[in-house]
Amino acid sequence: MSFEIKNNFFRTSVPIPNGFPVQTEAKSKNKPIFLDVSPAPTPKVNSPNAIIPMKNNLIDPFINKDIIYENIKPVFMVLRIMGVLPLTRTTSGVNEFHFISPAMVYSLTVFIILVSYISYLSLHKVQIVRNSEGKFEEAVIEYLFTVYLFPLTVVPILWYETRKIANVLNGWVQFEVTYKQLSNRILPVKLYKKSLLIAIIIPILSTTSVIVTHVTMVHFKTSQIIPYVFLEILTYMLGGYWYLLCEILSLCANVLADDFQQALRHVGPAGKVAKYRALWLRLSKLARNTGVANCYTFTFVNLYLFLIITLSIYGLLSKISEGFGTKDIGLALTALCSVFLLFFICDEAHYASHNVRTNFQKKLLMVELSWMNTDAQTEVNMFLRATEMNPSQISLGGFFDVNRTLFKSLLATMVTYLVVLLQFQISIPDATQPEIPTNIDDHVQNITDTTTEASSPISTLMSAFAKRKND
Repeated sequence: MSFEIKNNFFRTSVPIPNGFPVQTEAKSKNKPIFLDVSPAPTPKVNSPNAIIPMKNNLIDPFINKDIIYENIKPVFMVLRIMGVLPLTRTTSGVNEFHFISPAMVYSLTVFIILVSYISYLSLHKVQIVRNSEGKFEEAVIEYLFTVYLFPLTVVPILWYETRKIANVLNGWVQFEVTYKQLSNRILPVKLYKKSLLIAIIIPILSTTSVIVTHVTMVHFKTSQIIPYVFLEILTYMLGGYWYLLCEILSLCANVLADDFQQALRHVGPAGKVAKYRALWLRLSKLARNTGVANCYTFTFVNLYLFLIITLSIYGLLSKISEGFGTKDIGLALTALCSVFLLFFICDEAHYASHNVRTNFQKKLLMVELSWMNTDAQTEVNMFLRATEMNPSQISLGGFFDVNRTLFKSLLATMVTYLVVLLQFQISIPDATQPEIPTNIDDHVQNITDTTTEASSPISTLMSAFAKRKND
């Protein structure tokens, strides 16, 4: 059986007026045709029932103005709630300080309540766990819990410096505007999540640290721990605030250096280099003003941390021969956290100063000047000279520069004091040693009588020996 698969009655070779007829199977397949035509835009209908996509403004807000303040806003809010930073913001980008303002009244109220509460608790002193370890260590621990209350002094100091802090924030707003005019984009600072994390984590860790310290070293009531928690959170929150300021300086310096290096590839007139030089001078001034605005606050914080570390380490070393006990857990935790915070403050300021000046100078020295015109070369040389003549170190009011050298100097001084204290403790006699007579005259008379009694038999023997020799 065979099947016909061809249509013999439909001849393809027969000419027709329009060509030759073809079968359907012989036709070529249609090829896709792409038309470069954009679709019609969807009309926007303003309806009250329209659903707007939700956005997490707490975790990832869109910040396009007043960028610096908005990025570190969570830490500022914690400090304002604690009553230590009475800033007044009339409009966005304008920060002011008024002594007669709702923010200042709130800060005064919180401070008066805190002072009154501490005064009430001072009538019921913290009772130290007394055992047979010795009185000298008990005195050190008692002094340590008194030193823990010293950060209360930093609150009025911060009030005094709030006006300067507001001026620094206003200076950052001017820097943002100048940068946007020069680069046609907003300042790329993304530190909001870090700031939010600091504002949440530091109160939790500080509260935990204080509770551990009090549980291991003292008998306490729940009401006695509140001022210590408040002041511990204040101390470490100031460290977080300092970290954010230095991190912003470092980030802006790196962004400015990268933009300047990119602009040099297409630089035409020398005016572009001059604009970047003016912007860098503004950034260098902000770095200096950051140290000046927080001068007395962080001078006090550094000295406070130095004292805390010295007393805590001395308390650990004074009884190291007898082994570590329960009280040493709190001392070790306090010393470790204080050393970390002091190093953090010094290291972040050192890193910010390095990025603002040294790192920028390296980018300038790597610039190829051979293809530039004379005016552009002159501007680059003037830029390099400006970085040499304008110091960008973060100095606390001219008292000292905050850098790693400061941390090294404080540690060296601390070791000296620890050696002196340990020598002083060694010179103190233990209770097990025999008592030394208090009356010096009686003691000397006893020694003389004992010497006379011991020498009389010797005199008798010598005289008898002389008589026998004469005989």
